[in-house]
Amino acid sequence: FVCTANICRSPIAMGMLRDMLEEKHIEGDWQVDSAGTWGLEGEPAAAGSRAVMDTIGIDIGDHRARRVDHDLLKSYDLVLTMELGHKEALRMEFPGFIDRIYMLSEMAGDKSDIKDPYGGSYAGYEQAAEDIQGYLENGFDTIIQLASHPG
Repeated sequence: FVCTANICRSPIAMGMLRDMLEEKHIEGDWQVDSAGTWGLEGEPAAAGSRAVMDTIGIDIGDHRARRVDHDLLKSYDLVLTMELGHKEALRMEFPGFIDRIYMLSEMAGDKSDIKDPYGGSYAGYEQAAEDIQGYLENGFDTIIQLASHPG
């Protein structure tokens, strides 16, 4: 999962998908992670993101931010972004990976950005988490299919 600074939305998505894979007993060697298009390496997840995830029993306290790079992208079969701008930037910078980069919302048949809650109220973090959860639930089968059979 990719967002801007890798401290709000993508850690939420990472934690939720890991939880869903475990809950649904999906077999396979799944590697679910997150990164940002920009940000300070090593930053923890935002307090609002951690708090929202704590309310649903998912701990992302160990998360540390990192930037997307070529080596990271080549390790994953599917890359899901939070905004169209992230998708376009990654596809321009890393043209060899165009076929594996999508917006998270596209997995559920939509093309909507997930609003960045950074610097806003707790309600903004709740809304981002709710949006992410909806796209993960509605797009789960597509995510599994694309990640299992890339390209």
